[in-house]
Order: sequence, then C-alpha cells, then structure tokens
Amino acid sequence: MHSSHRLDDRAPVFVISVAAELSGMHPQTLRQYDRLGLVIPQRTRGRGRRYSTRNIARLREIQGLSQEDGINLAGIKRILELQDEVSAMQDQLESVRERLERMTPAQRRVFSADRDGEINALRRGERPKRRSSSALVLWRPTRRS
Repeated sequence: MHSSHRLDDRAPVFVISVAAELSGMHPQTLRQYDRLGLVIPQRTRGRGRRYSTRNIARLREIQGLSQEDGINLAGIKRILELQDEVSAMQDQLESVRERLERMTPAQRRVFSADRDGEINALRRGERPKRRSSSALVLWRPTRRS
C-alpha cells in the first residue's frame, strides 16, 4: 500500500445510519443536530446526508458535553462556535508566522498586516498603503546610544 494515500477527514463518506452508529446516537438525533446547526453534513443530489470523520468526532464531542458535562444544546452550540473561531484565528496566526519566517531580518523590523493576514514589508518612516480596511503597523524602536 502506498503511504501517500490518506483519507480526508472532511470527505463525506458515511450515510446517516452509519454515522449514528459510529457516534453512538440515534439517526433522529443527528437530524435534529443538523436542523440546529450543530453538525451540518454535506448533502447528496437526492438531499441525503453524508457525514465525514470530522463530523463524527464533533458528534462525539457534543454527546460528551451534553451527557457528561450537562450542557444544554444552546450552550454546546456556542462552545462549538467559539472553538471554530479560535481554530480559524490559530490558522491565521500560523500563516502570519510562516510569512514572517520567509522575510529577511531587515524586512521583519517594520511591516504592515491587514485583516486577511497579508503582510507587507515597509521602509522606515513609510506608511502602509490605505485600503478599504485599516492596517496594523508593528515595529520595534531601536535604542540609540
């Protein structure tokens, strides 16, 4: 078997009955969670639900929060939204770090970063070009003896 073949954890491969069995829930519970927006599976052309391994993991997390921690569905939805937000911000931060690592030391001293994480090196005293969104300029002043 070739080791470069990996299953994408977002691939919609499980029908609702299999997803329910893998998550330890009733299919009707999965339908309710879909209606509430807790776990949104992909749909086939015939509108059938298809769940990914990532969906299954989220279903198990919901079950733990509900049964073990006693959190209601509204609270669970908010927790999941916040987790998704943190994850997106961590991804953006990692992207910014990777771009900074590719910059020379001189470029890293003064740069601007926009809302999308786009980084542009600036010369000393140069201001970032104005766009429709505001930019953040980071710099570290040098000490003069």
